[in-house]
Amino acid sequence: MKVVTRQKYLLAPVQDTALLKASAQSKAIRGIACLLAGAAIVFGGGARAQDGSHSYSMFGTVGLIDMPTAESAPDAEFATTLTEFAHSSRGTLTFQMTPRLSGSFRYSRISRTPDAFRLGEEYALYDRSFDLRFRVLDETATLPAVAIGLQDFVGTGVYSGEYVVATKSFGEKLKGTVGLGWGRFGSANGVSNPLGAINSAFETRPKRDFGKGGEVESNQWFRGDMGVFAGLSYQATDKLAFKVEYSSDDYSYERNRAAPLFDRVSPVNWGVNYEVLDGISLQAYSMYGTEIGVAITASLNPRKPEVFGGTETAPVPVSARDQAPSLDLGWETDPEIRRNIRTQTSELMANEKMVLEAMKITGDTATIFIRTSRYNTNAQTIGRVARIATGTLPASVSTIVVVPIGNGQPLSKVVLRRQDLEDFESAPDGAWETYIRAQIKDAYRETEGAEYPDDAYPRFSWGLQPYSKASYFDPDNPIRIGLGAAATAIFNIRPGTFITGRYNQRLAGNLGASGRSDPSELPRVRTDVYKYHETEGGIDNLTLGHYFRPGPDLYGRFTLGYFETMYAGVSGELLWKPVDSRLALGVELNEVVKRDFDKGFGLRDYQTTTGHVSAYYAFDGGYLGQIDAGRYLAEDWGATFSLFREFDNGWLIGAYATLTDVPFETFGEGSFDKGIVLNVPLDYFTGKPVGGSVGGTIQPILRDGGARVVVPGRLYDSVRDAQNPVLRNTWGRFWR
Repeated sequence: MKVVTRQKYLLAPVQDTALLKASAQSKAIRGIACLLAGAAIVFGGGARAQDGSHSYSMFGTVGLIDMPTAESAPDAEFATTLTEFAHSSRGTLTFQMTPRLSGSFRYSRISRTPDAFRLGEEYALYDRSFDLRFRVLDETATLPAVAIGLQDFVGTGVYSGEYVVATKSFGEKLKGTVGLGWGRFGSANGVSNPLGAINSAFETRPKRDFGKGGEVESNQWFRGDMGVFAGLSYQATDKLAFKVEYSSDDYSYERNRAAPLFDRVSPVNWGVNYEVLDGISLQAYSMYGTEIGVAITASLNPRKPEVFGGTETAPVPVSARDQAPSLDLGWETDPEIRRNIRTQTSELMANEKMVLEAMKITGDTATIFIRTSRYNTNAQTIGRVARIATGTLPASVSTIVVVPIGNGQPLSKVVLRRQDLEDFESAPDGAWETYIRAQIKDAYRETEGAEYPDDAYPRFSWGLQPYSKASYFDPDNPIRIGLGAAATAIFNIRPGTFITGRYNQRLAGNLGASGRSDPSELPRVRTDVYKYHETEGGIDNLTLGHYFRPGPDLYGRFTLGYFETMYAGVSGELLWKPVDSRLALGVELNEVVKRDFDKGFGLRDYQTTTGHVSAYYAFDGGYLGQIDAGRYLAEDWGATFSLFREFDNGWLIGAYATLTDVPFETFGEGSFDKGIVLNVPLDYFTGKPVGGSVGGTIQPILRDGGARVVVPGRLYDSVRDAQNPVLRNTWGRFWR
């Protein structure tokens, strides 16, 4: 990414005399006294606490107009806000990570002159920033909610500031906010920092030495002059809200230049917020006495499905057995009867877009192996397969075992008593009653003795589907998209061994239009990806994969071929994951070589060995932690720290950061690798079990340090989905 120098335009002369400063401080002190007095009166009153509604500010966080509030969005809400104001554009993603903690990622375009759009992109600064906000206190009948926030605490610091803010509700419609701010929030009529009484270092805010950007500048936090901001919001109707605020942001970066972006003649902003549709709102504001600001926010919540109830077909009901199971004796030794049972079960499963991998019946136990399913949760698949089995199995079978198969290998086995299925199908708490009686065990060697359909192996399948690829944050064109068609094929040789391939043909878009080369002091393991984008068609991947179970609780993978657009090689992986354990451990080793830019079969002269030792842990509340430590593509050593939040419906949102032995200056712009991960199941929008998902990884900057090869079919995700705690958390869908 191009680095835009900040010295291109000279700052306007600063008319900062001691007299003016003293006058400003005097006015600010009087204003603070009035605000605090008013706050003491209203916050000390008897207005009852209420949740009320919330809205998003011009910075894309829950707030007033430019100023934050102490409110929080509902837990897990995900919002996207686009704003335009005074030759500045911002796009912000905000996620309510916990009921109290929210995080935001912002991408902004700030013009260096009012004519930047006409003169070209080099006359603008493209900036990435991250925010965190934590609600310290909840609102009560007498006390306000209180929150602490860090704005733009990683990066160049154009928008950096810290604040402590309080918000109180007065009745059903009115809310008041008062806050103290530093940095941007203390730049207008700021007063000496009262924290200087604790340590004189708080009195001065050091200049931000952002280097290559991306670093956390904690030495600035809550330092320098302090400002006061305040505001009111009035919810006139369910959809319409009015806001007014007193802003403590001086916008000095945008104004103190030879060609100011706007005039700030008043600290008061006011305007309206209108919700045009559920989750979509428009805002229009009069700002700083001279400008108009506009914004649109779209929000949704993984906990609140877009389509309620689900529209999948009703499951096959449980078939209760008659009272004479002994009449079924003798069928075990008849191959034709066994084949008919397998065929009938397979056909009924196929009606629900599920595939029978194999079947095994021994004594009073039948084991059913499931290869694929359109349902996003294994719990729902297991429940439907079990009900089908009650109608196809002889009455003498009293135990039904369902085994999810991943990449040809058994991932777990769920042992169900047939009597429990008959007893709890219609019970109010039937899902829980079934779960506590079920046994979830390791399925090592479970496929021994299983009978496969005649056409199971070998088999070949192929498909044609649309595809899209995107590249973000290039200053020459912040969003590049490629659209096209992808031909996919898979040849299953035997259980666990198959050849897969994908060929992409770009048909439209501007993804290959860059032609720019970012400087790099490391081997160009990722920064020349644009050269691969210049080719409109090519092999995306072509691999031979072999999956196996080397022992109890162990899973193995061997992959050979063209892994991804840029790399080919050999990869091996071993994973330890007990079925009831929150902890999993893995190790991976790769020998890779760089591919030719035309994405054909040719290879280049860069070859290296990479590998990682990984630890995975599933915390309560759907949080997943992961640490990968080892050697990366540029032969640097370090670790990647990841934290995700996964919801029972398949939503996954998270972030990661990679720190290696590459110095920040050598790494280049961004200082270290980091990103945001988002994955949304299509079921969320359709209400139908269509399978599949959309999403990906958003990297603020793509560099060579901390880069990993992309190997298809890594083990952990497929294994954990068929085990606890995922099965336990999603078991409520067992009877769906």
